Amino acid sequence: MPLNYDNYDALSFDCYGTLIDWESGIWLAFQPVLVENPHPQIDQNQVLADFAELENKIQSDHPGMPYPEVLKSIHNRFALRHDLVTNEGMDKLFGTSVGEWPAFPDSIEALVDLKKRYKLAILSNVDNVGFAASNERLVVEFDAIYTAEKIGTYKPDAANFEFLFTQLLAEQGIPRERILHVAQSLYHDIQPAKMLGMDCVWIDRQGLSTGGDWGATSVISEWPKVDAVFSDLASFAQAVVNS
Repeated sequence: MPLNYDNYDALSFDCYGTLIDWESGIWLAFQPVLVENPHPQIDQNQVLADFAELENKIQSDHPGMPYPEVLKSIHNRFALRHDLVTNEGMDKLFGTSVGEWPAFPDSIEALVDLKKRYKLAILSNVDNVGFAASNERLVVEFDAIYTAEKIGTYKPDAANFEFLFTQLLAEQGIPRERILHVAQSLYHDIQPAKMLGMDCVWIDRQGLSTGGDWGATSVISEWPKVDAVFSDLASFAQAVVNS
């Protein structure tokens, strides 16, 4: 049954992969070490797949590690894995690259349209400084911003979503059943959100539902049932406007 968009007062968003084009940003941020170490067998698909694997392991092993340190460690481990020469400066540069990652072309206009109808919340796996830089690219003022730095754990940990529920109720008076979660990552967002009973919109920017590649997102074997799927944020916003 199609979603009734009148059933919600707030939209909670994953940011990176949904609003910010993190795969383009990650690939660009890897260029210094790749230029210094020409390696014809390392292409964008390899970089993104390794990133997904390394990020998942580091965040699982060190849930309290600040995201810039997670990125720094990813860069260093990637270089070691592929026998690339790196240094502290290049590792640190990658660690602080989040603010340079571009927004998807449709993000700003879609968010402006959605804000006319809903409170907008961010539930993100980055640090406060990193998201603040991304927020400047997105322009829209969010009603609530909950980062991994504030929460102390990384998605897909249920604690991140429970934090969202508690804070939106306390700060905005919005109960969990009136929140619609909007995200690209099946692993980080859709699967744990559905396990907690949330209604979810999948923004399938990678085209996974039509045979696309997982890119920088960890692979899951069993896909959760989503309530709606759109290929981009603009399509979702248009569906809301037309409802």
